[in-house]
Amino acid sequence: MGASAAAAAIAQAIKASGILVRVAPDEFAKILYRAKEPLLVVAEGGLFRTNYQYLVGYKGLAFYTKSDAPLNLPGGAELVKASRIWVPG
Repeated sequence: MGASAAAAAIAQAIKASGILVRVAPDEFAKILYRAKEPLLVVAEGGLFRTNYQYLVGYKGLAFYTKSDAPLNLPGGAELVKASRIWVPG
């Protein structure tokens, strides 16, 4: 499965199940380093200040975080750059 297909699958799973776990950036980093070869969706956003948004699937759940600074990502991570990540609520 290609990276874009996998990212679309994560997005579809979130829409279908409604399960999205928001975590603090430090907790998100812990999840990333537990996952083997994580597929990460990343986007930059913000109106007056840039923020960095991240989405990853891990053990059947989708985890999301937003940070003021870029996160250090594991070397084995596969990145999908998105123009934006929309999160409900």
